[in-house]
Amino acid sequence: MSFTFISSLPSPDVIREQFPLAPNLAKLKREKDEELKNVFTGESDKFVVIIGPCSADHEDSVVDYAHRLVKVQEKTKDRLIIVPRVYTNKPRTTGEGYMGMIHQPDPEKKPNMFEGILAIRHMHMRVLRETGFSTADEMLYPENLHYLSDIMSYIAVGARSVENQFHRLVASGCDVPVGMKNPTSGDLTVMLNSVVAAQLPHDFIFRANQVHCPGNPLTHTILRGAVNKHGQAIPNYHYEDLRLLFELYSKRSLKNPACIVDTNHSNSNKHYEEQIRIAKEVLHSRRHSEDIRRLVKGLMIESYIEPGSQKIGEHCYGKSITDPCLGWEDSERLLYEIAESV
Repeated sequence: MSFTFISSLPSPDVIREQFPLAPNLAKLKREKDEELKNVFTGESDKFVVIIGPCSADHEDSVVDYAHRLVKVQEKTKDRLIIVPRVYTNKPRTTGEGYMGMIHQPDPEKKPNMFEGILAIRHMHMRVLRETGFSTADEMLYPENLHYLSDIMSYIAVGARSVENQFHRLVASGCDVPVGMKNPTSGDLTVMLNSVVAAQLPHDFIFRANQVHCPGNPLTHTILRGAVNKHGQAIPNYHYEDLRLLFELYSKRSLKNPACIVDTNHSNSNKHYEEQIRIAKEVLHSRRHSEDIRRLVKGLMIESYIEPGSQKIGEHCYGKSITDPCLGWEDSERLLYEIAESV
C-alpha cells in the first residue's frame, strides 16, 4: 500500500490527560448538556440555534465571535439555547481546499496533525472557559471524536458521512444530541435510517478495541437541502418538506422525533443572505402547525464577524475562508427576531 507514515499521534486519552478540562468547566458542560437534552426530549420548549462560522479557522476571531453571542444569549435565555459552531473538521466535495484546523492550525502552512489536535482542543476549551458556551462540531473523523467529546454538547454528521456505517455506530455511543444530515441526494429515508441505526445499541471495533455502545436516543435529523443530477440545489425547508418529514417520523418507532433546519448549504444554494428569509419561513411553519412546532427544535446558521468569504491569505479578521457567512450585525438582529418568534 502506498502509505507514508509520517508520525504517530497521541491518543485522545493522552491528550485529555495532558490538557484536562477543569472540574468547574466539566460541571458547566454537564449543565449545558442537560439543557439541550431537555429540548430534544420535549421537556423544554426552548429553541436551539447552532450558529457560527462555516469553519473555525482562527482562534482569536472564533472566541471573539463567541463572546458576542454571550450578550444575546443572556437577553434571550428564556427562549433560546445558543450553541456556537466551532467546526474544526471540514469535508471537501472534491478533496481539495482547506480541511479544517485539525489538518492545518495555520491555513497558510502545511498540514500538521499533532499541532492541529492541540489547537482544536485549546480553542474549544477556551470558548467554554471564557464564555460559558459548550460547543458544536462535526464528526468528520469518528476516531478523533474523543479529542473533543468532553467539551462539545452537540455533534453533527454531514451529508457525505451520513450513510457511513462507522459514523452511525460511533453516534450510538454519544451522550449528547447528534444530528444526521440528509445526504446530498436528498433521500430522507437514508437520513432516517441513520437515526435508527444510531439509536440502537452496537458492538464494534474502535481504536483497536472491541466496544459496546448503548444507543443514543438524542440522535435526530438535520435538513440541509439537496442537489439533483444537474447540480441544481433543491431546498427542503419548506412547510411541505417539514410535513413530509413529520409523516415519515410517524411511521417509525423512533425516540424523540426532532429536526434541525440548516439554513445554508443547499437550502440557500450558498446564497448566505437567504439564511435570514429561510429562518423566518421555518419559524412561520412552526407557528402554522403544532406538529411541526414539536418536530423542529432549532436552526443551524452559518455566521461570522464579517459577511461573505475570503480567500486564504487575504487576512480579513473574522471572515470565512470556506463558505460565505452572515455578518455579525445581521446575525445579532436575526437572533433577536428568532427569540421573538418562537
